[in-house]
Amino acid sequence: MSSACSRRDPAGEFDITTRAIRFYEEKGYLSPSRNGTRRIYSSTDRAALRLILRGKRLGLSQDETAEMIRMYGSLGGNRKQLEKFILQIGEKRAEPKRKQRDLEVLLNDLQGVEDRRCSTSANRTKMPEPKMACHAADFPAVYLTFVSPGAKIL
Repeated sequence: MSSACSRRDPAGEFDITTRAIRFYEEKGYLSPSRNGTRRIYSSTDRAALRLILRGKRLGLSQDETAEMIRMYGSLGGNRKQLEKFILQIGEKRAEPKRKQRDLEVLLNDLQGVEDRRCSTSANRTKMPEPKMACHAADFPAVYLTFVSPGAKIL
C-alpha cells in the first residue's frame, strides 16, 4: 500500500528519527517516489525499513542488511533472503555464546582464587589478612585490588 507522506510518517510508524529516514534514502536503502514535494513510500520501502531495523537490532552490519534488502522481492530472493538471514543469525549467536563461556571460565577462576584465599588465610598467623577493596562482581573484567590493613587509598 503506497501513500504520499513526509519523512515524519514512516519515522513515527517505526519509531525512528527523520534523520535516519534521510540517511537510509541517501544510502539507497529506501527509494520513495515523489509527487511534488511529497514522498510516496511503497510497501517495498516499508519492508526494507523493517529489514534495516531488524538487522540493526540483531547486530548485522549495514552491508549485510543491504544484501538482504537487495534480495527482497527478487525471483527466489525471499527464500535466499531467509536462508541468508538464518545463517547470519547463527553467526551472530556464536559470538555471545563464546563470550558467555569465557565469562563462566572467568567467574570459576575468580571463585577459585577467592576460595583459596579464604582457606589459606585461616592457616596464617603472622601476616594480617589482606582486605579486598572491591568485589570482582563490581567490575566486568578482572581488576582486583588488595589493600593491607591501615593502608591509605589515594
